[in-house]
Amino acid sequence: MSRARKKLCLSLVILFALNILVIVLAQQAQAVTYQKGSTGSVVTTIQEKLSRWGYYSGKVDGVYGSKTVEAVKYFQWKNGLSVDGKCGPKTLAALGINVSTTNQSTSGDVDLLARLISAEARGEPYTGQVAVGAVVMNRVKSPAFPNSISGVIYQSGAFSCLQDGQFWKPVADSAYRAARDALNGSDPSGGAIYYFNPATATSKWIWSRPLITVIGKHRFCA
Repeated sequence: MSRARKKLCLSLVILFALNILVIVLAQQAQAVTYQKGSTGSVVTTIQEKLSRWGYYSGKVDGVYGSKTVEAVKYFQWKNGLSVDGKCGPKTLAALGINVSTTNQSTSGDVDLLARLISAEARGEPYTGQVAVGAVVMNRVKSPAFPNSISGVIYQSGAFSCLQDGQFWKPVADSAYRAARDALNGSDPSGGAIYYFNPATATSKWIWSRPLITVIGKHRFCA
C-alpha cells in the first residue's frame, strides 16, 4: 500500500472516530438530569416514588428542594449508586422512571392533568373538560404563573379540588382523552387563564375577569 493511501486511510479512521465521539458527547449532553431547583411532573413522580418507599417525607409538590435532594441521596446510597442528590439516567432507571428527551409531554403530565380535569370538571361536557385542561396549559405559557404543569396545579390556592379531596378520587376515562387533547394544543376556552362556576364561586374578584366563553357550568375568563 502506498504512503499516500495509508495517510488517506488513517485520515478516514480518525474522522470516523471523531464523528462517533461527537455523537456520544451529544447524547450525554442531552441526558435528562433533575436536581435542586428543577420542577415539573417528573419531579412529582420522583417524590411520589421516594415517599411511597419511605425515603421522602416532604410535600409532593413537583419542586426539587433540599428535602428531595436528601431523599435522593439516601436512595442512591441504599442502592449502590453514586451519591450526588441528582436524578440522572442511572438514578431515574433505578426509580423505574423512563424520561424521553425528545417528548416533553410525559405520561406523568397526562396523568396529572387528567386528575385535575376529572376533579374540576367531572360531569361537564367533554369540550368543557378539554377547556379546563387548556386553562392549565395557558397558565404554563403565561409569565404570571409557574412554568410547568405540576407547578400550576400545585400552586397554593389555585384549585379547590386539592383542598376538598376531589383531586385524589378515581379519574374518569374522558379526562385522560381531554388531557391529551389539551396537551396537543386544543383550546375551547379561547385562551382563558381562569374559569369558575358562578353557582359556587365565593370570590368577588373572579367576577371582574373579562369573560371569554361559557361551556357547561363554567365561565372561562382572561
